[in-house]
Amino acid sequence: MQNDLIHMMTESFEGHAQQTENGIEYWLARDIQHLLGYAKWENFLNVISKAKTACEVSEHTVTDHFPDVRKMVELGSGSQREISDIMLTRYACYLIAQNGDPAKQEIAFAQTYFAMQTRKAELIEQRLLEAERISARKKLTATEKELSDTIYEQTGGNKNFGMIRSKGDQALFGKNTKAMKAQWKVPNTRPLADFAPTIILKAKDFATEITIHNAREQNMGSEPQISREHVTNNQAVRETLLNRGIRPESLPPAEDIKKVERRLTSAEKKALKNPDGLE
Repeated sequence: MQNDLIHMMTESFEGHAQQTENGIEYWLARDIQHLLGYAKWENFLNVISKAKTACEVSEHTVTDHFPDVRKMVELGSGSQREISDIMLTRYACYLIAQNGDPAKQEIAFAQTYFAMQTRKAELIEQRLLEAERISARKKLTATEKELSDTIYEQTGGNKNFGMIRSKGDQALFGKNTKAMKAQWKVPNTRPLADFAPTIILKAKDFATEITIHNAREQNMGSEPQISREHVTNNQAVRETLLNRGIRPESLPPAEDIKKVERRLTSAEKKALKNPDGLE
């Protein structure tokens, strides 16, 4: 396929993309029909039907990616007529291309084009989730430091802070820190939280925030008192998670947070050198 033709087809697909009020990108099926080289709507509907089946098999909600719409079109006489159309997400377009006639040059192009676009979206989503986890880890570090400072301010010492934090882990996981480290294969020199999934980081942070608040509001003046408060709060957070079907000690470990940070930092440096690239 010649470079100028590739450039023209890329512009055609991108030029027909629209956005919902929520900023979700979509294409209309009757536009995509012609871009993919289908003259008859009925023939194109057969391809869409196969794409919907593929969507269902992949356990995605079909109506999220292929919602039916109605629109008015101009007739040659100057009057208007309402016709049916289908809004297609990028993923829906990808599935249509995969189920189209491979002999069509337009289909061959679209298969690659939407596969790349879908991959980009997946990479963006992955990086956003990784950034959220890094943010949650930093927030927990700051909150735990604040608790340590609070203990020192109100009791005159915080030498047992590590023990208080460990008791919090016991209350949250139903297992002590050492047992969870062994389960998640965390090196002895590394904090358990560096391998915790985002939901656990936020749960620990929430329990710690409550401890800080109550320790100050109730003017707790001893480490044992604050320790009991911290255990109670972690137990309460654990109960909330269990009630929502989340068992903290049964969750798999997340990737080493330091590796995630290095990967994101590297990606940011590459993006500065190559703004159009995601890898």
